[in-house]
Amino acid sequence: MSDIARTIDAVWRIESARIVATLARMTGDVGVAEDLAQEALVDALRQWPESGIPQNAGAWLTAVAKRRAIDGWRRRERLEERYRALAHDLEAEGVDEWQPIDDDVVRLVFTACHPVLSRESQVALTLRVVGGLTSEEIARMLLVPVATVQARITRAKKTLAAAHVPFEAPDPSEWGPRLGGVLGVVYLIFTEGYAATSGDRWLRADLAREALRLGRVIAELLPREPEVHGLVALMEFQSSRFAARVARDGTPILLADQDRGRWDRAQIGRGVAALQRADALGRGRGPYALQAAIAECHATAPSVEATDWERVVLLYEALGRLAPNPVVELNRAVAVSMATGPATALRMVDALADAGQLPGSHLLPSVRGELLSRLGRTEEARAALLEAAALASNTREAAVLRAKAEAL
Repeated sequence: MSDIARTIDAVWRIESARIVATLARMTGDVGVAEDLAQEALVDALRQWPESGIPQNAGAWLTAVAKRRAIDGWRRRERLEERYRALAHDLEAEGVDEWQPIDDDVVRLVFTACHPVLSRESQVALTLRVVGGLTSEEIARMLLVPVATVQARITRAKKTLAAAHVPFEAPDPSEWGPRLGGVLGVVYLIFTEGYAATSGDRWLRADLAREALRLGRVIAELLPREPEVHGLVALMEFQSSRFAARVARDGTPILLADQDRGRWDRAQIGRGVAALQRADALGRGRGPYALQAAIAECHATAPSVEATDWERVVLLYEALGRLAPNPVVELNRAVAVSMATGPATALRMVDALADAGQLPGSHLLPSVRGELLSRLGRTEEARAALLEAAALASNTREAAVLRAKAEAL
């Protein structure tokens, strides 16, 4: 990929959600908004290599997309009033003065998570229009074929248009049924930024920070929802380690090898405060708050060895009962290995494998390789780590796993 193509890709990753949100507010249609944004991106790919990248690339893309909307309305000879309003808005803004409204992105999330859509379609559409992910990245994240993701996104856009879903945040009485979907999508966006599923970057901080920003905004809108604060706490704790998670060359640095002096203590403090706000509501900890409590154990411990692993095991047990998931069970096995030793943990991991859990995922052989290594079963460990490396779709993560295998 050329330097300018990489720059355009980075601009799209950072600006796409705000661009689509601004266009959705103007056109009233999320599908049309994304199509216009994509057309503007095509124009950028064609023009910027010759003209250079504009100083305010996001403004350029938004302006081009708005002009395309105007041209489309003009050709159809309708919506004249809307056309005049948008044209006036474009002239008044000026490319250099473009200031997207942050709440537009929140409206975009709630529109994409409208109950007329299935949960699968909500996730796929929001990851596409808010997270700026490709269909291939979403497919890897959700462990489904690319064609399935593309069909879900297309169907979701058509459903929103057919149902005349307005581009707005719901009334307070409608928050409850839609909150679970919104939080789930925000967290999926964060996790893709925290540990990218594919590509040559281990960390996509811009994506994770956008998810955290969305979480903070939602927490302000719903201060009495404990799981919102729990999710914000979890993202704060995880984000606090960003500066220590990758080397200068982009190589991942695992938890045991991170310089904890580079962790953001202010952000850890914000995570502690958010978790306290969730607990203060007195309604018990949900899945996000429990995950935040686990992350707090890591964030506040002076070292891996000094981590309260027994508490981490208990928290994973509670999480597993509340939200059963093979990844939770795998993480519990890691915690057990630190609390009581690798032998018991290996039996837990082997039970997951025997049950056919996490097929095609690199996570299970990766953990199994680590446990086998600690037990001195070097050849088996090397084979498991190489298997994990072959399954990993992120090139940085695969390289780390191969290096571990070669070091045995």
